[in-house]
Amino acid sequence: FITHLYNHFFKFRVGVEVIAYNYLRGRAENTERGNWTSKKEYILSMIGYAVGLGNIWRFPYLAYKNGGGAFLIPYFVMLVVVGIPLFFLESALGQFCSQGPVNVWSAVPLIQGIGVAMVVVSVIVSIYYNVIIAYSLYYMFASMQCPLPWSGCSSCDGSNCSTTPEVLSLFLVSCNVSSVLVTNWTQENSSCSSMQTSSELYWDNVALQRSSGLDETGPVVWHLALCLLLTSIIVTAALIKGIKSSGKVVYFTATFPYVVIVILLIRGVTLEGAKDGIEFYIGSQSNLTKLTEVQVWKDAATQTFYSLSIGWGGLIALASYNNFHNNVFKDSFVVTLTNAGTSVLAGFAIFSFLGHMAHVYKTPVSKVVKEGFGLAFIAYPDALSKLPISPLWSILFFFMLLTVGLDSQFAGIEVITTCLLDAFPTVFKSKHVLLTVTLCSVLYLLGLPCVTRAGIYWVTLIDQFIASWVLLFLVLLEIIAICYIYGGNRFIKDIEMMIGMKTSTFWLWWRACWFFITPCIFLLISSLVYFEPPNYGGIPYPDWGMNLGWCMIAFVLMWIPVAAGYKLIKAKGNPWKRLKSLCSPSEEWHPYLDVHRGERYSEERCRRRNNSKIKAEVNLNVISSSWL
Repeated sequence: FITHLYNHFFKFRVGVEVIAYNYLRGRAENTERGNWTSKKEYILSMIGYAVGLGNIWRFPYLAYKNGGGAFLIPYFVMLVVVGIPLFFLESALGQFCSQGPVNVWSAVPLIQGIGVAMVVVSVIVSIYYNVIIAYSLYYMFASMQCPLPWSGCSSCDGSNCSTTPEVLSLFLVSCNVSSVLVTNWTQENSSCSSMQTSSELYWDNVALQRSSGLDETGPVVWHLALCLLLTSIIVTAALIKGIKSSGKVVYFTATFPYVVIVILLIRGVTLEGAKDGIEFYIGSQSNLTKLTEVQVWKDAATQTFYSLSIGWGGLIALASYNNFHNNVFKDSFVVTLTNAGTSVLAGFAIFSFLGHMAHVYKTPVSKVVKEGFGLAFIAYPDALSKLPISPLWSILFFFMLLTVGLDSQFAGIEVITTCLLDAFPTVFKSKHVLLTVTLCSVLYLLGLPCVTRAGIYWVTLIDQFIASWVLLFLVLLEIIAICYIYGGNRFIKDIEMMIGMKTSTFWLWWRACWFFITPCIFLLISSLVYFEPPNYGGIPYPDWGMNLGWCMIAFVLMWIPVAAGYKLIKAKGNPWKRLKSLCSPSEEWHPYLDVHRGERYSEERCRRRNNSKIKAEVNLNVISSSWL
C-alpha cells in the first residue's frame, strides 16, 4: 500500500514539475520551432490577420450595392458553407504537422507547388500592402493640423475646386461621382472633369502627386517613401523575434481598431443625417428581391473568402505554432464569427458618417458612397473634415487603418519567414533577426516603384491581377488535394488525434462541405468571374502593363507544374509508380514531435521501415545468387 501510494505521489510530483516547467518556459511544447506563448496571442493574431482593410472599405459598399440588410443572408450562408469549413481545414492542416505552407504538402508531394505559389502571392501582396499602410501613416501625420489640409481648396494648384455645399450638391448629382474613383481625368463628361471636391484634389495632387498614367512614372514621392520606410521599420521591430514579439504587439494592434470603431460609431449616430446613412446601409432600404440575382451570391462568397485571408498561406503558418492538442475547431468559429461581426459593425460606423456628409451636401447618400481607396482616402476624410475637432477624429480613423493593416502585414511576412526557417532550419534558426531585417529591407526596396507618381497604378495593377481569381484556383486545388488525393477521411482522423474523437454525425456536415458543397461553389464562382481590364480613375492601362500583370499570374502558377515535374523526375520506378508514390504522404508527413505521433503514425513508420528492409534483403539475395 505504501509503495502504491508513493508511486502515485511520484507521478503527481512529476506532472506538477512538467506543468510548472512548461509554464515557466512559455508553455512551448515544441522547443525547436517554438509555440505561441498563450492561446490569446494566437487568437488575436488570427483575428488581426483575418480582419483587414477589406472589412472596412469593401464590405459596407457591397452591402449597400446588393440590397442592404438583405445582403447579410447570402453573406452568412456563404460564411457557413465556404468560410468556416476552409478556415478550419487550413488551420488544422498547419497545426497537425507544425509546418509552414510549403512543407505541409508532404501530405501530397505531387502538388507541393501550391505551397510555393502561396508564398509567392504573400511576397507580392506584402509589397503593395506596405504601401497602403504608408498611405494611412501619411494621412495620420497630415491630420495633426487644424484645419485639416483637405478641408479647403488650398491644395488645388489652380484646379477647379469647391467646398460650397450647394455647388457640390449640383456637381455630385449631375456628374455621379460615385461611379468613378477620381473624376479629374474623366473623358465622358468635360463638365465633370472641371470640378472636384477638396478631398479628391488633396488625394491626387498632394498625397499621391498622381501622374497621367502608368507610362509616366515620374520621380519618387518622398513623403510617401519616408512613410513606407517607417512602416517597414515598425513591421521589422514587431517581427524581430518572430511570434514571440509579434504575439505581444497584437494585444494592442488587434484590439485597438474595435475601440476606434465603437468611438466613431457613437459619434456618427449623433450626427445629422446619420439615420439616412444607416437606413441606406441596412435599414428600410433592404431589398429582398436582390437575393434572386446570382451576382449577389457571388459577391457574398468572394467577400467571405477574401476577408478571411484563405489561400494566402497565413492561416497555415500561424496555426503551425499551436500546441498539438489545441482545439482548432473552436478557434475557427471564434475567428470567423468575429471577422463577420467586425464587417457589419464597421458598416454602421462608415455609413453614419456618409449619411451626415450627404446631409451637408444636400444630396442622396448613393452619390457619396465609394469603396476601396475612394472610401478610405476621399469620402470618409471629407466627412470627418465637417466635424468639430476634426483632427481628432481623423487621427483616430487613420490610426485604426494603420493598425488593421499592420496586423495583416505581420502575418504576410510571417508566412515567408516560416517557410524559410522550415526549409533551412540550420541556416536561419540562429539568425532570425538578420532574416527579418533583410526580408523587410528587400520588400521596402521593391515597394519604391509603388510610391512614385505612378505608384497608385502599380498598386491597382497588382491588386487586380494577384489578389483575385488566382487565389480561387489555389484553394480549389487545395481542397481537391486534401479531400480526394490525400483522403478526407484520413484527414478527419488526423484532426481527431488533435481534438479528440468525435461522432460520425459530427463530421457529416464537414464531409458534405469539403467533398461537395464548397468545391461546387468554387467552381460556380470561377465560372462567374470574368476579366475586367484594370483601370484607375477611368484611365486604361497600356498593353505592356497588362502583359506584366499576366506575367505575374504566370509567375505565381508556374510553381505548381514545375514542382510536380521536379518530383516526378526525382522519383523512382516506372511513371505509374512515380505518380502513385507522389500522391501518397511522404515519410515527413506526421506530427512534428514523436510524443504526438501515437500508434497510428508509429505503426505506419515501422511498416515503411520494414518494407524498406525487406526490399534491401531481396536485393541482397538477388545480388548474392547472381554472384554465386
